[in-house]
Amino acid sequence: MEKYLITGLGNPGYLYKKTRHNLGFFILDQISKKYFLSFSKKKFGFISEFFLEKKLLFFLKPSTYVNNSGLSVKYWMIKEKILLKNILVISDDIYLNFGDFRLKGKGGSGGHNGLKSIEKEIGTSNYARLRFGIKNNLKKKIDCYVLENWKNEEINCLFSKLDIGIKIVFSFIKNGLQKTMNLFNNNSQLTL
Repeated sequence: MEKYLITGLGNPGYLYKKTRHNLGFFILDQISKKYFLSFSKKKFGFISEFFLEKKLLFFLKPSTYVNNSGLSVKYWMIKEKILLKNILVISDDIYLNFGDFRLKGKGGSGGHNGLKSIEKEIGTSNYARLRFGIKNNLKKKIDCYVLENWKNEEINCLFSKLDIGIKIVFSFIKNGLQKTMNLFNNNSQLTL
C-alpha cells in the first residue's frame, strides 16, 4: 500500500492558533473538518490517518514548533517508510502575494525556518511543498509579522481560498506532483 505524509507547518498551542505562521495547521484542520477526521497526539506531532483509493494518508501537525519541524517529518517518514516523492509540506510564504498558492517539487527554504529544518533533517530539499502567500506589504519585521494573528479581512480571503488549497493537496495524492503543478501553479486565482 502506498503511503503519503502531508505535513502542515505551525506552532502548537492556543497562543499560536490564529497566527499567520500556523497556515499549515489551519489547512489540515479544514481538511479534517471536511472529512470528519480527528488528530491524535503521538510522538513529535498530532496525526490523523485517512484511507483514500488504496492509499494511506498521514496528516501531520508537528509538535516540535516550526523551527524544528524537520525532527517530526523525519521521524514519521522513517517510522511509516514513506517515500520522499510522497511527502508534501504546507507552509506560509512571506514572498508570495497574499492568497496565492505555489506548489514546488524542490528548492530552497525561502528563509522559512521550518523548511530549513526539514531540509537539514532529511538531507535534501527535493520534497514537495505547497506555499500559501502571506506577503507583508507593511514593512514589519518578518518574525513579528508571521507570529501576529490574522486580521479579519485576511481571514475572509483565507476562507475563500481554502478549497483551492485542499484541491491541490488531494490532486497531489491522486495525480502526482507534476500534473498537479501543471493544473494549479499557473492558475492561483482559480474560481471555485
